[in-house]
Amino acid sequence: MTDDNIPQEALDYLTSKQLKPGFDYRDVWKQEHNNAFTVAKMMHEDILADTRAIVEQALADGMTFKQFRDLLQPMLVKKGWWGIQMMNDPLTQETKLVQLGSDARLKTIYKTNMRTARAAGQWQRIERTQETHPYLIYELGPSREHRLEHKRWHNLMLPASHEFWKTHFPPNGWGCKCRVRQASEREARRLTAAGANTTAPEVKTRKLVNKRTGEVERVPEGIDPGWNYNAGIEKMPEQ
Repeated sequence: MTDDNIPQEALDYLTSKQLKPGFDYRDVWKQEHNNAFTVAKMMHEDILADTRAIVEQALADGMTFKQFRDLLQPMLVKKGWWGIQMMNDPLTQETKLVQLGSDARLKTIYKTNMRTARAAGQWQRIERTQETHPYLIYELGPSREHRLEHKRWHNLMLPASHEFWKTHFPPNGWGCKCRVRQASEREARRLTAAGANTTAPEVKTRKLVNKRTGEVERVPEGIDPGWNYNAGIEKMPEQ
């Protein structure tokens, strides 16, 4: 049963994903995550499937990280996906010493999946309610420290249809807690009259080469590589 505070759209986003093992986090890139559930170096589909089930349960039940960890860690330890081990990289055929399960990795799995699922669910609701609430306002989250660019985007108000949201809809990086909220036409007029920032910023980019896939792209400044996509759109075509 889904917790009353958990949008069904967020859970649907998770449950619709297919398993995709990958050795490196760069093996599954950007909007590929909209279709694929993956954990770097989790190469066995049975472990990946069990992990996905627990992630889905964590979202549906509104679990805290501690509750999630207490459920997932024993399973990973039992199946041998824990600690530092030697593993073969299928891309390079090199045998490397790698970090598998750890408290830090479980936090990454938990936070990344919870935030992207919620973001995808929110975008679906935004699309449904654009007629009455056609604007989005970028807001900083509860982090102690914020990236400089994210501070500059704070309180930026743009139409939901603006291209900016295709690459800058949060989360915009590892640990990013930024968020957006919708605004009606009436509120937008009031905020504009009060001096709200309604000018889209110039998007400066930097060149990035994904050394795993060979893909060359331009990544906006202020966004971590691989996070310059909107979790609610650009779903990849089925293979």
